[in-house]
Formats: sequence, structure tokens, C-alpha cells
Amino acid sequence: MNISTPYYLIDETRMLKAMERIAYVRECSGAKSVLALKCFSSWCVFDFMKDYMAGTTSSSLYEARLGYEKFGGETHGYSVAYSEDEIPELIEYCDKIIFNSLNQLEQYKAQVKEKGRSIGLRMNPEVGHSEYGLSDTVAKYSRLGVRHDLLPGNITDEIDGAMFHMNCENDDFISLSQQLDDIERRFATILPNLSWLSLGGGVAFTRDGYALDALCERLKLLAKTYDLQVYLEPGEASVTQSTSLVVKVLDKVENQLPTLIVDAGVETHLLDVLVYQFVPELEGAKPIAEGNIEVALQQALQEGKSVYRVSGRTCLAGDVFGTYVFNQKIEIGDELKFTDVAGYSMVKKNFFNGIKMPAICHKNIHGETRVIREFDYEDFRDFLS
Repeated sequence: MNISTPYYLIDETRMLKAMERIAYVRECSGAKSVLALKCFSSWCVFDFMKDYMAGTTSSSLYEARLGYEKFGGETHGYSVAYSEDEIPELIEYCDKIIFNSLNQLEQYKAQVKEKGRSIGLRMNPEVGHSEYGLSDTVAKYSRLGVRHDLLPGNITDEIDGAMFHMNCENDDFISLSQQLDDIERRFATILPNLSWLSLGGGVAFTRDGYALDALCERLKLLAKTYDLQVYLEPGEASVTQSTSLVVKVLDKVENQLPTLIVDAGVETHLLDVLVYQFVPELEGAKPIAEGNIEVALQQALQEGKSVYRVSGRTCLAGDVFGTYVFNQKIEIGDELKFTDVAGYSMVKKNFFNGIKMPAICHKNIHGETRVIREFDYEDFRDFLS
């Protein structure tokens, strides 16, 4: 494939492992997975993903419509808050509509019931797992979901299901199992009166080494105990290691540390790297923690290796992907590949500084690659009118 950088390359072959593990969980436990569109919504691979997943879950009206039109299957609608004018359209797309608050449930339940849609409520279990305060859904003062002590006694007369979303990048099955134990104790009078239960996203069950069979047994027991259809909402877990951002080195500068300038940007094309302050994986290179650069630089020189800071070309001073050890020298014109960029990157890309937006490319399971979309000046011009 001859295409100019930068570009995202979504590879179905690399996605297959996660899809097979998602299908395995459904087969062994009965728990269905719906794709979290807030994390990944590049619909060029939906036809591939729908063979393994039951549908989609959304965080807005637009995502719900995209899931309905491009993915099919079940379409779950959720938002922290809906506006009044969105509800009639939302009802046309969704099988299940999950409200975040008792206020919104009360305001819109009649319209949803009239159309025969299933109603859910997000509840705050007050237990969870997140490495980052920014994504801790059960933190003190959280606006996400309703605590048990605030639920009316007759809540199950109004809803069919509930959502508990309390994890972020949790790859520890024991942690999840303990959360479920706590939920079963706290919501003991509610669970038997529901028909479905969503455990949200953030459970990294498609990673290598995850206790997949133990997860299946736990979910199967949960469903059997309360006669529930259990749902998972994998976002990152659906697309982990499936997509690369391919960039080209435009320049090399030196200020105590050799620095490569590439034709992309962190804030523009891998925003989560900046927000959560982590170093993205780079093919053929080993990342260096920020506090270890001087030591790593000296060691690499002794071993005949090269150390480079990889930076973007926007004017943001902190436009830095990370610092890496390479086995070889990198020259202007060389291509670099960030190897795990599907989740929460493509959905957040932007036109800051007016730099070129990466094209989107798709490699199918048969190895055939095509350019799905390229972006030009008119896209930049019209984005903000």
C-alpha cells in the first residue's frame, strides 16, 4: 500500500484474538458483549466485529444512531444526560435506554415505555477499579449513577435492568469478582427483580493471561442466581493491539537529547497519551520512564544503541510521545509505528494547529488493505466553519 503518512491502520487479523475471546465468554457464560462506541467507532470494521459481538452501547444520540445504522444487533443507549429533543429520535434507534439519574428516568420513562423499549438505570456500586482519578466512576461526589441509599423502594417497578460501570483497565479478575460480591450484598433486593444487568466496560478480559475461565464461571453464576441476561461493554478490550498510527520522521533536533519530529501530534492524534501521561508502544523500540532518561542514555551508548525522544510537530511544548531506546539509528524519512492506538485515540482526533489529519486504512482478515478515508484542507476548513 502506497499512502502518505500519517495514517491509522486497523488490522482485522490483529483484532481477531480479542474477538475470539469475547465470543468465548459469550459461549461459556451466556454474557453478551456490546461494543462501547465512546472508545472506538470506526465503522469500517463493524461487519467483521458483528460476528463476535451482540451490538453496541452508546454515550450520546449520535453514537446510538451510528450503532443502529452501521452495526445492528442490539443497540443500547446511555448518556449522562439527554436533552428533551433527543428522546424521540433515540427511542427509534435503541432496544434499551439507560438513564443516569432518577430525574431523567422520571421525566422520560413514559415515552420509552410507550414505544416498548426496555428501561435501565445506571447505579453507583461505590466499589470499582481505576488507576486514574480522571476515570474513577465511583469516586466521592461522582455524578455517574445513583447510589443504593438514594434508590426508591419501588425502583424495580420502573426499570427492567441496571448498569454498573465501575472499572477502568482492570485486568485483575479477583478485583472484579470482589466487586460483584459487594454488589450482590448491597443490591440484594433489586437484582432478583431485574431482567438484565450490564457490568459496563473497563474489564481487560481479552488481555493475555486474564483468568478467562474463572470470569466465565462467575458471570454464569451471576446470571443463574438472579435469572439475568448479563452484558459486558468492552471498548478498549475489543480493539486492543489492533491498530497502528504510522508516522514519518520529518526532522531531528538536539538539545541534550536527540529528538525526532514526526508528522503527527500527541494532542491531535493520540490525546489519551497526554491526558493520562503514559508512553505509547512503538514498534521496535523500548520506552524509557521519564525519570530514567539520563541512565538509559548512557547505557544505550555503551551497548551501541540509540535513544530518541519522539515528538510531534504542533507548537505545544509538551507535544511528546515518549523517549525510547532503538537498536538502530533513526534517520529523517524513516517511518515509525505506534502499535496500540485504536481505543480512545481515533475518536478524539482533532485539527489543532491545522496539521494533517491521519488517513484511516483498513486491512481485512484476508490481508487486503484499502484506504477508507483521507482528509484534506476542506475538512479542516469546514470543521469549525
